[in-house]
Amino acid sequence: MSALFEPYTLRSLTIPNRVWMAPMCQYSAEVFGPNAGVANDWHFTHYAARAAGGTGLILVEATAVAPEGRISTHDLGIWNDTQVEAFRRITRFLTSQGTVPGIQIGHAGRKASTDRPWKGGGPVGPDAHGWQPLAPSPVAFDEGHPVPDELTTLQIAEITGMFADAARRALDAGFKVLEVHGAHGYLIGEFLSPHSNHRTDEYGGTFENRTRFALEVVDAVRAVWPEELPLFFRISATDWLDENGWTADDTVRFAALLKEHGVDLLDVSSGGNAVRARIPVGPGYQVPFAARVKAETGLPVAAVGLITEPSQAEKVLSDGEADAVLLGRELLRNPSWARRAARELGGEVRVPDQYHRSV
Repeated sequence: MSALFEPYTLRSLTIPNRVWMAPMCQYSAEVFGPNAGVANDWHFTHYAARAAGGTGLILVEATAVAPEGRISTHDLGIWNDTQVEAFRRITRFLTSQGTVPGIQIGHAGRKASTDRPWKGGGPVGPDAHGWQPLAPSPVAFDEGHPVPDELTTLQIAEITGMFADAARRALDAGFKVLEVHGAHGYLIGEFLSPHSNHRTDEYGGTFENRTRFALEVVDAVRAVWPEELPLFFRISATDWLDENGWTADDTVRFAALLKEHGVDLLDVSSGGNAVRARIPVGPGYQVPFAARVKAETGLPVAAVGLITEPSQAEKVLSDGEADAVLLGRELLRNPSWARRAARELGGEVRVPDQYHRSV
C-alpha cells in the first residue's frame, strides 16, 4: 500500500490518510458587528470541496482567540458562541465525508490589524476597524507598521486563558484536532525568538524564559482538550537569520519539551518573523527540519512547503522524514489532489457517491 494512504492514529483518533490540508487564511469573514469573525458560505464551500476531494485531515485556517488576535480585520475567530455554531456546519459536513476536522488557533501579536493581501496587506488603523497590536516587546514588524504595545504579565496570563477558552469552543464546535499556532512571527513565535523578544523579565532572555509563554499556552489548552484527542503545535523551525534569531537547534530542543507537555505532533514550517530573511525556497525545502525533529526527538511530525507531486509526498513518508504531509497552495489549485494521488500511487481514498463517474 502507498504510505500516503495508510491511516494514521494519534491517541484514539484515526485519520484515514496522510494527505492533510494546511491552515490557510481566507480573509473572508465580516469585519465587525454580530457576525465578525464568523465562518460563512465561502468558508463552508472552501473546506467542503477539499473534504469531498479525499483530504484526510483539514486544519481550518488560523482562527483568532480574541478580536485583537486576528491577523487581518477579515479573519475568523473563535471567541464567541455565534462563531462556534457556524463552525458546526463545517465540521458536520467534513465528518460526513470521512475527513477529520481540525482547527488552528492563534494570536497575531505585532502582525495583527492588517488588510487583506489582495488589498496590499498593510496595517490598518481605527478608521478601518483596526486596533493597536500587542507583542512581547515594543518592536515593529517592519517599516510602516505600528510599534506594538508591550504585554504586561497580567495580559500574558489573560491571553493564555483565551487560548484555553478557544480550545473549549473548538471542541464544542465539533473539531477533533486542535493546533496551536506558534509559527510565522505571530504572538507565540514572537516570544520564542530573540529577534522579536527583547524582554528582561521571566518571559525574555534565556531559552527557558522565551519558551515559557508557549508552554503555558500548551498546558492550558491540554488541560481542557480531551485526553483522547490529539494536540498539534505549528512552529517556524528557523527565522532564517544569520544571528539573533530562532534556529533549527532551538526547534529540536523545544520539540522535546512540547512532547513532555502533551503535544502529539509538530507541524514544521519556517520563517515569517523577520522581513528581510533570506529563504532558499524550493521543492520540499522545509522537509529536512521536520525530518530532524522526528529523528532526534521521536515526536511525530508533518512536513510542509512546496510539496506538490504525489511521488514527492510518497517519498517523504516512505523515507521516514515525516508522518504526514500538509498541502497548502496545491490544494487551492486542486481540491481533489488526494484522488489524483491515489490513482497515481495505487492507494485508496473515499469518493462521494455523486462523484463516482470521475474515478
